[in-house]
Amino acid sequence: MTSEQVRAAPTRRRAHWHTALTLAVLVGAAYLARRHWTVLESGAGRLVVADQGWLLVAATATAGTWLCAALAQQGAVPERLPRGRLVATQFAACAANHVLPAGLGAGAVNLRFLMRCGLPAGRSVTAVAVKGTAGAVVRGALIAVLAAVCPGVLRIPPVPGAVLAAVLAVALGVTVLRASPLWARCRRALAAGLADVRAVHARPPRAAALWGGSLAFVTLHALVLIAVTRAVALPLPPVRVAMLYLAASAAAALLPTPGGLGSLDAVLALALTAAGAPAAAAASAVLGYRLLTVWLPLLPGLVVLGVLIRRKAL
Repeated sequence: MTSEQVRAAPTRRRAHWHTALTLAVLVGAAYLARRHWTVLESGAGRLVVADQGWLLVAATATAGTWLCAALAQQGAVPERLPRGRLVATQFAACAANHVLPAGLGAGAVNLRFLMRCGLPAGRSVTAVAVKGTAGAVVRGALIAVLAAVCPGVLRIPPVPGAVLAAVLAVALGVTVLRASPLWARCRRALAAGLADVRAVHARPPRAAALWGGSLAFVTLHALVLIAVTRAVALPLPPVRVAMLYLAASAAAALLPTPGGLGSLDAVLALALTAAGAPAAAAASAVLGYRLLTVWLPLLPGLVVLGVLIRRKAL
């Protein structure tokens, strides 16, 4: 067995586990859909007669998410990126993210785009990681703020023993890594990444684009769901809907399904129902949200992705 095959073996094993977990989640989602088909059918019918004005607001907010993603990615690098291709890349990345699990699609598309723009591979990886980290930090901060505004909506479950064991395993792995020759290489990579982060934050316009774009991206996704709930007359306050969306999307991110397919739908519908929404209205809201953010842009996004690849922009 060659060295390339040895290095590729763990990657193949991870891909097989991701695929198996994705299929398991999709099978579970299909089972739940079959079991609750009457509720889903009623929800779809309710969406057909929903308020068109609010649905237009939701569609506009959906389009804004791609602009915000482009703004955040521009803020993650000091160099100026081509605006048109940057926005088109975010639209294509959104489609790719719903094909590959755990956000791998969007990350791969953005990484390839940055490298085509002349950034070295290491700096491109750092830029994608900085954008993702900023999004996670903003999401956590919004959850904390809305939890203070809506006390009692979220109940923090007890930490399972498996999570504590995983934390201890990671700590042990870091300790072992520090004693190995690879630590010096990791330190150099970390130092280079931190230098890029400092370079971005040394330029206020770039830092504002990174954090402002990340905040607007998450906010607009919450606004899409809020507008859909208004369209189907779901009886929940907008602040609570935003809180439930943030919590549900954070929980669904733990399952590496493409774009949260199946996992986000189930968690979000369960959260809305537990908050007091009728089952049919909750199903309508989730169906409308996924229709606008996933299914309608999916085919055009894949077409844009193909065009960008054909023109060697990716």
